Amino acid sequence: MLIRPGAEDLRIIAFYLGRILLLMAAVTSLPLLWAVVGREWGPVSSLVLTGGAFALLGVLLKLRPPHRRHLDWSHGMVAVALAWLLVPAVGSLPLALSGHFGNPLHAYFDAMSGLTTTGLSLVQDLDHLAPSLNFWRHLLQFLGGQGIILAAVSVFAGGVGLSMFYGEAREERILPSVGSTARFIWWVSLVHLAVGVVALGSVAYFALGFTPWRSLFHGLMVFFAGFDTGGFTPMSTSIGYYHSTAFEAATAVFMVAGAMSFGLHYALWRSSERRKILRNLEARTLASTFLVTLVLAFVGLGALGLYQTVPSLARPGLFHVLSAHTGTGFATVPSVELVGWGGLAFAGVATAMALGGMASSTAGGVKSLRVGLALKLLKDHVKAVVLPDRAVVSQAYYQGGRKRLTPALAQTVMVITLLYVALYVVGAVVGLAYGYPLQEALFESVSASANVGLSVGIAEPSMPVVLQVTYILQMWLGRLEFVAAFALFGFLVAAVRGR
Repeated sequence: MLIRPGAEDLRIIAFYLGRILLLMAAVTSLPLLWAVVGREWGPVSSLVLTGGAFALLGVLLKLRPPHRRHLDWSHGMVAVALAWLLVPAVGSLPLALSGHFGNPLHAYFDAMSGLTTTGLSLVQDLDHLAPSLNFWRHLLQFLGGQGIILAAVSVFAGGVGLSMFYGEAREERILPSVGSTARFIWWVSLVHLAVGVVALGSVAYFALGFTPWRSLFHGLMVFFAGFDTGGFTPMSTSIGYYHSTAFEAATAVFMVAGAMSFGLHYALWRSSERRKILRNLEARTLASTFLVTLVLAFVGLGALGLYQTVPSLARPGLFHVLSAHTGTGFATVPSVELVGWGGLAFAGVATAMALGGMASSTAGGVKSLRVGLALKLLKDHVKAVVLPDRAVVSQAYYQGGRKRLTPALAQTVMVITLLYVALYVVGAVVGLAYGYPLQEALFESVSASANVGLSVGIAEPSMPVVLQVTYILQMWLGRLEFVAAFALFGFLVAAVRGR
């Protein structure tokens, strides 16, 4: 029997949701300051409105605090799912008022794409969007990549539960507590931020001849989107705008860093742990799948004859497979050219997007750890069939230490993997229903569900409203890895039908 949530349940969820919205109100001051310094008075007013809306909603939700502050599993999951719907709604206000979006749904699409680090966009005339609003779009990606719940954990020490941490698709505590893990993740991100802005800004200044201010702006924006595997860029032609091998190489470094789990970052920072990294199932799986998808793309591009020389083929092939596998979504060729990557080239890039980066990273997709465990399950099943009845098949794997592949873990891996596959298929079916070719519909669906952002041109302002809503839901479900979303659905069903 479903138990209907009571007033205390609603107050608990509202209290913690209010904390997140108050944090977002404070964060809005950063693009607001940028707009004031740049004398962008239109964005100033819209950002003041956005910060005020976040603050007002946060205060209203906390008006009646719960009698107990304990956050159980269901409360935390529901709060996370609601936060990832509500923050883009309020955060889309300055975008909707900018005049660069056809309607509020387009602005919400971009805000959701930003927060979920997807990178698909419906913005019009991006090249002339105010710098402060471009900063806001990229800041949403930075917050989404690190996790708005992690930010709340860091600010409200001890005030956000473990369920919210896991609800945001974080699968490991690197340090003993959630708070210390959150602070470590933000510390790693800030160190990379300093290094990334200097590195990318220097390339822009010395190699591309940008002015100091322009170099800083582009370095910061591309770092935000690269390290958080988001895919937004300040210019409509993505990374192809820079026409620079050096800039692409520097960007690739941070794409890889963003696709690495923060547990791997921790191991790299500790010299005693570095030698064990190559033994990890996840690291081996990611390296193997990257090489396989890269070979597929290279062979496919070579067969198509789109590029006449090896360097002209290798450069876009390598960059796009890396961009797809890390879930970044940067591109160096326009979508009309990407459409022509059929056959094996399409299979390589689409498969790389679907598989994704490491667990507990800023990347999306199925994740390499689940792929590795699924392959091990298949391998163990074959062994059990082939070997004699008395033979013992190992149920262990190495991931930061020797671990046991339990039946419960195996079931979870297979269920989440199948849910991702189903999500890819559903989006493709909706695209097919509107007359898009199978290849293009599947590519765009995988890109949205795996939070990648590479596009073959379907995601544009004139696409059907139902398809826009489909991609929004795919981005949301893919980023939360289903669990928090299912908890919200169950909560709503219990509120209507429970006793």
